[in-house]
Amino acid sequence: MSDFVVSARKYRPSTFDSVVGQGSITTTLKNAIKNKHLAQAFLFCGPRGVGKTTCARILAKTINCFNISADTEACNECESCRSFNEGHSLNIYELDAASNNSVDDIRNLISQVSFAPQLGQYKVYIIDEVHMLSQAAFNAFLKTLEEPPKHAIFILATTEKHKILPTILSRCQIFDFHRISVEDIAKHLEFIAKSEKVKAEPDALHVIAQKADGALRDACSIFDQLVSFAGNDLTYKAVIDNLNVLDYDYYFKITSHILSANISQSLLVFNEILSNGFDGHHFLTGLAEHFRNLLVCKDASTLQLLEVSNNIRDKYKEQAAQCDQSLLLRALSLCSKADIGYKGSRNPRLLVELTLMQLCSLQNAPANGDEKKNGLINLVPKGQVRQPAITKAEEPKPVYNNVPENDPPPQPKENPQQQQQTLKKNITLSGGASINGFLNKKNQPDNNSAENLGTKNDLPADAFTSEELEKAWAGFARMMKEKGRMNLATTLGTHKPRLRENFVIEFEVHNRTQEEEIELAKTDMMAFIRKELKNYSIQLDLKLIRDDSEKKPYGHADTFRYMAQKNPALNKLKQAFDLEVDS
Repeated sequence: MSDFVVSARKYRPSTFDSVVGQGSITTTLKNAIKNKHLAQAFLFCGPRGVGKTTCARILAKTINCFNISADTEACNECESCRSFNEGHSLNIYELDAASNNSVDDIRNLISQVSFAPQLGQYKVYIIDEVHMLSQAAFNAFLKTLEEPPKHAIFILATTEKHKILPTILSRCQIFDFHRISVEDIAKHLEFIAKSEKVKAEPDALHVIAQKADGALRDACSIFDQLVSFAGNDLTYKAVIDNLNVLDYDYYFKITSHILSANISQSLLVFNEILSNGFDGHHFLTGLAEHFRNLLVCKDASTLQLLEVSNNIRDKYKEQAAQCDQSLLLRALSLCSKADIGYKGSRNPRLLVELTLMQLCSLQNAPANGDEKKNGLINLVPKGQVRQPAITKAEEPKPVYNNVPENDPPPQPKENPQQQQQTLKKNITLSGGASINGFLNKKNQPDNNSAENLGTKNDLPADAFTSEELEKAWAGFARMMKEKGRMNLATTLGTHKPRLRENFVIEFEVHNRTQEEEIELAKTDMMAFIRKELKNYSIQLDLKLIRDDSEKKPYGHADTFRYMAQKNPALNKLKQAFDLEVDS
């Protein structure tokens, strides 16, 4: 058995120029080497399989090369480069922090830092997955990372930068590696296919690149798997069969059936997709992506966002010309709603089929109608108009000889000013009140309000006796007591009201507090008494009595003053203990 080396290792970049998709980072590193501006610590962070460890090794090899080329690349011929390529260089120390994350591991590394390199200028320490180090290991590493020996350079690599201590980040030059584009991955796979003498279709390589999701190492692994499956002839059909990827043709067929409003054929295509073992949710997300690609093709400036091969790109352009932009937007909205509700649906297949029915109905549905708002399906055939439902109250009257029954005689035409006046007169509120009457009534004072009772001469003003007055007065005091206004009820029960001439009620209060309480309740009290006695001419006259000799205490302060007058020793007691009386 021959020794097989996976493509990710066999075709791993060995120079800065051969690194795929990270041009800005490799250019910065080359300029730093050329200008001798190397930092003592680097942090390479980014997703998996984008070249972090590869760039770290290339940097370590290049800075120790004895014959660096004019374009700042290692010569691969000197003793340092040969030892690196053969894997026994003593100037490079790699540590996997995922399995060596304790304080002792970091202490062993620090103990080696003090030794100068035997060959070359620098000793490079590459720590992969550095975010896996423990808190204590990070703290032990801080001082050495900040002030390493002149010959030591640290390169840290991680996929989760947010887990690294800020004190570590502040001591490093940070390089953010981004995901590799589909086009760059496809070109690299094409280079590998030619080197391995594998005949690969461009569409097949693009599908592999999309499946890799920006990771070149994943793309190489998928390529090796498919070559084992299909041999040296890698076709588009073999790729989609092996990777469980839906063919683009299914989505193009579905879209053509949507444009022709053919519900039955779209359901049959979906049934075929399910029969091939694909998931309905996978189909929904792919259909939404297809509509997005069609929308991208509507504008030449956004065509670069389409990450497919040239053959598929031409198909997208052709179908995008047949689709209206508003239809694509509504289709995307329907697919998004179905995607959100798929996991919570008890019948996922029915949900996808209903979505397809709605998509096929978009051609006949108005853009701003109720069908769009409620997601309803327009099942009326083309050429017919949907008739509104007729309720019993709106049932039309029979027409004989084209003349409606009880048709009023024609009225003479009015000028615009008369039409406006007639319109104001005919517009009424529910209940028959006109708008003008409602506005006039709103602007007029309410005759039934408590403030305006007794101001009109046509209101009743029946005579009443003092006994009837006292009965109504007690009724209001009782109502206040039931509402929890105990102080007001007590004030009203202190004295009896007296009836004077012209229906004036005189009532005596002993202090300002009682007077203010009755003033606040005066409106409600007058409305109650006037209604009970059927006399809207009644007026209230409050009399404030100030008789300190006979004045009864009201509240804590009045009670203390009253008691202090009887016993002056209370004032001395208050002053001796610095007491205060609650108000």
